[in-house]
Amino acid sequence: MVVELTEPTQATQKKDPFLVGLGERIRNVRSRRGLTRKAAAAAAGISERHLANLELGTGNASILVLQQVAGALECPLAEIIGDITTSSPEWLMIRELLDGRPEAELHRARVQLAELFSSGTDRRARLSRIALIGLRGAGKSTLGRMLAEDLGVPFVELSGEIEKLGRCSIAEIHALYGNSAYRRYERRALEQTLRVHAQAVIAAPGGIVSDAATFNVLLTHCYTIWLRADAEDHMKRVAAQGDFRPMSGSGEAMDDLKRILSGRSAFYAKADATHITSGHSLEDSFSGLRSLLRRVMTGRAEPLSQPTVR
Repeated sequence: MVVELTEPTQATQKKDPFLVGLGERIRNVRSRRGLTRKAAAAAAGISERHLANLELGTGNASILVLQQVAGALECPLAEIIGDITTSSPEWLMIRELLDGRPEAELHRARVQLAELFSSGTDRRARLSRIALIGLRGAGKSTLGRMLAEDLGVPFVELSGEIEKLGRCSIAEIHALYGNSAYRRYERRALEQTLRVHAQAVIAAPGGIVSDAATFNVLLTHCYTIWLRADAEDHMKRVAAQGDFRPMSGSGEAMDDLKRILSGRSAFYAKADATHITSGHSLEDSFSGLRSLLRRVMTGRAEPLSQPTVR
């Protein structure tokens, strides 16, 4: 059953700051999840037009509708409303310490917290596992296999490990059990890979950044590299593979891909290093990636707390 949002009134058309912020958060979470507006609206049981109004800050909604939207986006309602850091005095004190800090200082704080709670994972242990992240078509599988062979370590395609756990394809996991189940398999596959392989090159699924807990595990236990490419290159490479997930059936595939890339880029950028593959041949991309890692492993690269950009 479709639940209609309240029609925008003259007051809401003035774009109340709270509604504008609410809309921005919904739009950002939706982009991070890789969902089109149509798909998100259908999952929430509301019309696409009303979700558009909500994202634009011109539509109002009941708390029950917002709860439906949060459920469709698989995030806490508090994340949409805007402030989860009011749940305890400690949260409030931590928030005050971090409030207004520039991005570089927040990055350092996150890294230090990860080290504090990482059960003794050190720099050498992280460097023994190289994780490649980015959207499909970035070159994770191809460059990952080449890098693993060059380093003499196993190559692990995490998507394949997810399918082994689920005993069916990723598409079937989504169709049969839903995205939440897929994320659980993804987390289990990563944890199992970390237990089994002390050394490895790991190609992570593009959406691994959608689950903060799983992404934190990856960042804590692996030296991560974002293989960054332009949206056009992602599309061409994915098309060459004959794979259009999750854009199948969409006449606006490029726009969808750009929104997904935009929504995830800030999270991909949390990797230890960024390696640009657009505008480079496969051989040049691999040579640059290998050189980057050699500098890191010999201590001639930027510190791990400051991402290296190529």
